[in-house]
Amino acid sequence: MDNALGEPQTILLLGGTSDIGLAIVRELLSPAARTVVLACRNVEKGERAAAGLRHDGLTVDVVAFDGAATDTHEAVVASVVERHGDVDLAIVAFALLGDGEATSRDVAAAAEIAHVNFTGTITATIAVANRMRTQGHGGIVLLSSVAGERVRSANPVYGGTKAGIDGFAQGFGDELAGDGVHMMIVRPGFVHSAMTVGKKAAPFATTPEKVAEVTAKGLRAKRRMVWAPGILRYVFMTLRHVPGPVWRRLPLG
Repeated sequence: MDNALGEPQTILLLGGTSDIGLAIVRELLSPAARTVVLACRNVEKGERAAAGLRHDGLTVDVVAFDGAATDTHEAVVASVVERHGDVDLAIVAFALLGDGEATSRDVAAAAEIAHVNFTGTITATIAVANRMRTQGHGGIVLLSSVAGERVRSANPVYGGTKAGIDGFAQGFGDELAGDGVHMMIVRPGFVHSAMTVGKKAAPFATTPEKVAEVTAKGLRAKRRMVWAPGILRYVFMTLRHVPGPVWRRLPLG
């Protein structure tokens, strides 16, 4: 479990090759950390990421995990616990971005994005949370997005899934609080990462490392939600109330 300073000893990253997820792991590593588990679909890529984290005193394990394979999520979590014991912190960081123009028209492509980003995120989060309820402690960081705060026409399927998962996490987090489990939602803006290579950057674009700094600070303060960068909280306080005809003309990328 967390040490006296609230530092996690065992961290599970669901989406083990996520640039943002890995940056959060690096930011949270402390002398108290004993185990990091990278759960990912591409195990070979996960092993390369693990090699960059390993050092004396820190075990970094890589396990197969597919966000779309919802019927396996409970078993993956169970196997991690069987091998490494209690999970102090889980970071839910897997998602598909997709091409907005394509997914707005292609039914199968839209279904894939919706299944992974919404259904898969829910089942994986509940699987982790059920274990933490049994433990009586733990924390969950769920990566949402400002894209879900007000969904843009450029990628409505992705934005819609983020809006849905954000709402789920808020309600589920309130339920978990009574079981000693802390849920924190992270709402990044545009992040320069492997997922967004070739995409036009939106205003207030940031980096995985900056998101990680905000996340670590929020966890220490037991925040319910953080924005990265923080200014986006105030930007969207205005944008969420902009009339539709005006919203559609805004150059938001």
